Formats: sequence, structure tokens, C-alpha cells
Amino acid sequence: MSSKFSDIIQSETPTLVDFFAEWCGPCKTMKPILESLKIKMGETVKILKIDVDKSPQAAQVYKIQGVPTLILFKNGKILWRQAGVVSVTDLEKIIQSFS
Repeated sequence: MSSKFSDIIQSETPTLVDFFAEWCGPCKTMKPILESLKIKMGETVKILKIDVDKSPQAAQVYKIQGVPTLILFKNGKILWRQAGVVSVTDLEKIIQSFS
């Protein structure tokens, strides 16, 4: 895993990481949800997408069993984690609860 990824998740700003795969249907559903979330929340959250096929070491470190898996980090700690599609409203509430 790159040191850049480690630096980003160490941030005080909550970072939502979407572990996905190109071939995954539900992952394609998450894309516009995450784009909408970024528009709504702006600079209050960072959003990263990690392709598990291109970064298998990241998937292994975080024990990704299925995609999409969303993990919320802040100061390097995992605050929340869920597999599957999550709505914009739910993501917004989750991120705000940890901000």
C-alpha cells in the first residue's frame, strides 16, 4: 500500500474509502451515490476509490470479503465499515456522526 494512502487516512478529515471492482454491479450503483455525497458534503469528507483487483494488498490488509465495501477512516482509525450499497442520506448521517 502506498504511503500516500496511509497519509490520507491519517487525516483529521473523515475519509470514506470505497473498495470496489470494475466488474461489480453494485459497485457501479455506488459511483453516482458517492459523487452526490461529495457534492453535498464538499471538503468535510474525502472520498477514495480503491479497485481491489488493482490493489489486492489493500484488500488483504483490510480483509475485504465482498465489494463494494465502504470504510470510514479518521486519524488512521476505522470508525465505520459496511459491505453493500449505502444511500447518500445514510452515508451523510454516518459521516456527520463522526465529524
